[in-house]
Amino acid sequence: MTTFIALLRGINVGGKNIIKMAELKKVLESIGLLEVKTYIQSGNVLFKSNENENILKERIECEIEKAFKISLTVVLRTSSELEDIINNCPFSDEQIKDAESQSDTECLYVALLLISPLQENIEKLKSYKSENDEYSVIEKDVYLLFKNSIRNSKLANNLHKLDVPATVRNWKTINKLFALSKEMSK
Repeated sequence: MTTFIALLRGINVGGKNIIKMAELKKVLESIGLLEVKTYIQSGNVLFKSNENENILKERIECEIEKAFKISLTVVLRTSSELEDIINNCPFSDEQIKDAESQSDTECLYVALLLISPLQENIEKLKSYKSENDEYSVIEKDVYLLFKNSIRNSKLANNLHKLDVPATVRNWKTINKLFALSKEMSK
């Protein structure tokens, strides 16, 4: 049985697409997902299943639309994929500490993509890289390091140029989701 993490894009943000996590948990349990757990209100769901990832993604998106009348993208990662994300962080501890010292908010994020972006689309981001905004694309994940706020970042505001659906989580959330997924795997 595989432990999956479903990352829902664009819910409970700015008073839009409101979904209560307890209700989401019930809906996902009703379609046969096992040991369903949610983490914080931004749409992070851990569960177990033996189903194919593409089928799971479609079923989850369909059930959410049916139950909540919200059409959204679901990005799935396995527990081992989250572990790879953590282990493959391209930024050094020194770079992260430097960014943290210049920011009063989170500085390290990961944009989790549905599929790997085309190289030509990755090239489009180069003009938004700066001393304050750095990124690295590794397969289906974009690591983002901000010395200021993600809210004011031209880089963050132009991730859509990758032309791949994505959802962004901060580093603390990625690590917490991995820890929770490891607990489920015991």
